[in-house]
Amino acid sequence: MKKNINFNKGFLPACILSCAIIVFGIVGFITKGINLGLDFRPGLIEEIRVASPVADISYTGPAKVSLNLSAGQMDIVISGTGADNETRSFNFAVYKTVEEVAAEVNKIENVQMNVLNGAYDSTKLFLNSAVTNQLSSTPIYVYPAGTSEITTDDIRAALGEVGGNIKQLGTGEDASYQIRMGVSEGDAHNAIQSSINDKLFAAFGKEKVAIVKTDYIGAGSSKTTSMKSIIMFVAVIALIWLYATIRFHWDFALGSVIALLHDTLIMFTFIVWTQMEFSSTVLAAVLTIVGYSINATVVILDRVRYNLKMMSEAKTFNEILNKSLSDTFTRSVLTTVTTLFAVVSLFVFTTGSIKDFSLAMIVGLICGMYSSILISSGFISASRKNWKPEFGIHHSLKHVRADEE
Repeated sequence: MKKNINFNKGFLPACILSCAIIVFGIVGFITKGINLGLDFRPGLIEEIRVASPVADISYTGPAKVSLNLSAGQMDIVISGTGADNETRSFNFAVYKTVEEVAAEVNKIENVQMNVLNGAYDSTKLFLNSAVTNQLSSTPIYVYPAGTSEITTDDIRAALGEVGGNIKQLGTGEDASYQIRMGVSEGDAHNAIQSSINDKLFAAFGKEKVAIVKTDYIGAGSSKTTSMKSIIMFVAVIALIWLYATIRFHWDFALGSVIALLHDTLIMFTFIVWTQMEFSSTVLAAVLTIVGYSINATVVILDRVRYNLKMMSEAKTFNEILNKSLSDTFTRSVLTTVTTLFAVVSLFVFTTGSIKDFSLAMIVGLICGMYSSILISSGFISASRKNWKPEFGIHHSLKHVRADEE
C-alpha cells in the first residue's frame, strides 16, 4: 500500500514562502523594473561583431550582382539588363581557404575580390549583412568568425555618452554584441543608429565593424503588442477558470487560477531580479507554463474528486487531499523531471532568445509542480475547512453524476 504523506503540514509554510518571494519580486519591480525587449517598448537593437576583414569584394559592371554567404558556400547572383542571369556558387569543401575562393571569384567579369588574409578557413566567414549584400564599386567586407578580441566593456567605452544597453551573445572569440537603445516617440531612429555606428567606427575602425542585424520598433507598435499580450493572458486565465468551474467546483477552479497566477508572479520575480530580457519568446515560455501547470493541477483535482467518492471513512477533507496528493506525487515529479531533461538541454546547448526561453521554462516547470501540490491544494483545503463527510460524499456524487450526464 502506498504511504500517505501529510502534505497539509506544508500548506501554510508554502504560502508564507510564496508570499515572501512575490513581495521580493514587487520590490524588484519598483527598484529595478523589467528589462523589456524590443517587442514591448520602442527602440533600436543592433547586433555587431568586431573583427579585421579577410577580404573585400566589389563590382564595377552594369548588372545587378548580389553576394550570399553561408557556412557551406558563397553564391554570387548576377541579374539585370544586359547580363546573363546566373548564379555562381563556390563550395567551401572544394575551395577551403579565402585565397582559393578569391582566385575563382576573380574569374567573374567585373568582380574583384581583394585578399587580406588568404590562409583563413573559408567555412568561417560572414558578411556585413545588415548593411547590404549588393555588390558595387564600394567594397563589401568579408569577416572571419572566431577572431573577436573585444568585450562588452570595450563596446560601452566606445559608445560613451550615447549609452544604451549592451549584451554579449555567444562566448569568447565567437561573441557578437547586441546594443539596444530606447527611443521616444518622434525620434528619428536613423539618426540614433548613425550616432551609434559613428562611435563604433571611430573606436574600432569602420572596416572592422560588421553590423550583423538591425531591428527597430516604433512607440505605437510596442504599445499595441503590450496590450495584446495582456489581453491574451487574461483571456487564457479566464478560459481556464471557466473550464475548471464546469468540470469540478468553484473552489477547485479558483485554487487552480490562484496557482497559475502564483506561477506567473514567481516567474516575473525571477525575470525582474535576473534582468532577463522580457521578449515575446519569454512571454511564450510564461504561457507554456500556464498550460503545463493547469494540466498538472487537473490531474490532482481529478484524483481528489475520485477520492471524495471512494473514501467514505475519511473524517477530514485533509485526509482526502493527502491521499490524492500521495497518489499523484510520483507522476507529478517524473513528468516534471523528464520535461526538464529536454529544457535543460536547450539551455546548455543554445544561445540568445532560445536560452532565455529555456531558462524561464526551467523556473516555471519547478514552480508549476510546487504550486499544483501545495498552493492550489492549500487554498482548496482552506475553503473546505468545515467540510463534513456526509456533505462531501453527497457533493461529490452529485458532480460525478453531472459529469456522466
